[in-house]
Amino acid sequence: MIASELKEKINSGALNSYTHLYSDIDAQSARFSRIIDRFISLYGDNDALLLTVPGRSEISGNHTDHNRGCVLAGAIDRDVIAVAAKNDLGLVRIFSEGYPENVIKICECDSACNYDKYTSTSLIAGTVNGFSERGYKYGGFDIAMTSEVLKGSGISSSAAFEVMIGNALNHLYNDGRIDNVELAKIAQYAENEYFGKPCGLMDQMACAVGGFVFIDFEDVKNPVVTPIDFSLGDAGYALCIVNTGGNHADLNEDYASVPREMKAVAAAFGRDVLRGVSEGELIAKTPELRESVGDRAILRALHFVRENKRVCEAKDALADGRLDRFFSAVNESGNSSFKYLQNVYTTVNVSEQGLSLALALAEEYLAGEGASRVHGGGFAGTVQIFVKKSRLSGLTELMDSVFGKGSAMALNVRPVGAARLDLL
Repeated sequence: MIASELKEKINSGALNSYTHLYSDIDAQSARFSRIIDRFISLYGDNDALLLTVPGRSEISGNHTDHNRGCVLAGAIDRDVIAVAAKNDLGLVRIFSEGYPENVIKICECDSACNYDKYTSTSLIAGTVNGFSERGYKYGGFDIAMTSEVLKGSGISSSAAFEVMIGNALNHLYNDGRIDNVELAKIAQYAENEYFGKPCGLMDQMACAVGGFVFIDFEDVKNPVVTPIDFSLGDAGYALCIVNTGGNHADLNEDYASVPREMKAVAAAFGRDVLRGVSEGELIAKTPELRESVGDRAILRALHFVRENKRVCEAKDALADGRLDRFFSAVNESGNSSFKYLQNVYTTVNVSEQGLSLALALAEEYLAGEGASRVHGGGFAGTVQIFVKKSRLSGLTELMDSVFGKGSAMALNVRPVGAARLDLL
């Protein structure tokens, strides 16, 4: 269907059947209409597809994936949407609203050396090469996209962008036959090998698969992915991510110290990672470890071992609909991050403790109904709060009054990951 016909369908109410993805259909219809217009102005009124990829929230499993642990994550109801069409120019042309257009040659995607690290062009080329390396079809295409997965908001804007490129290639050239777990692996490959960031797979997997998803990284090349059928909204709760601000510029060493110290403890057991080391073994070796790696490394290792079990408990509780136990596991995760992982504030600037403050305010406001924890890498940035929908507006007003208007993002976990809209 040509792009202008897609716009006519949108304006005629085609999104009315997508209430499981979008709460404000009128606003989303205007959003789709706007990006279709931009696509036509840039690339012409060609046969095109409408695509969507959500952002993600880390539900449980704080700093576990890099030591081959378990993670519970969820896709959220803020997404990247795109209009995409094949071209026969041997080019990938990508317009993302708010950014300059990216144009790359398909014939140059076979080597990461052709692209600067830490650029969007490297991610695009890496995704194309990932399709080539795995024997999938690929070719030139044009795409215009706009995103509600805002950069710096802690909900994985980069992973959603990577997965969207794969989503486009999947539906334009492979009839949508590539499963979303494979798309996540290709996105990780692009970020690791082309972009230059040695990230784990959690972000890409959560964005690609959708819904609540449990991921076991024991075999990091073939993680076990288990979707969990649970509706947070139907249970009467919402998810709120609060961006407390804070300066990330000087936190690289804080982030790097977590996996480094965990792996130093693992090395004392003759292992590359902590997966497989028991709590009993850690306790027994503590006197020796204090001398070789220091106290904080031991505490972080204890966090990993206990958190790994906790993720499995949270997964089982969610699958069984036992919200009280699930929320207890989330609160326990946050407590462990604060006391043992120690990633709620940086020791470089102890006067700035926005995450600690947000968690204290959430604990008082929730009064035992719901849960809260640090979200993502920590040290600055965002916290995650599960709150009754009837009390959501009060929570957002409180957090916005402290951290600035728009700091609190009211979200839900959406059941759909990377997809072509008209095939849902």
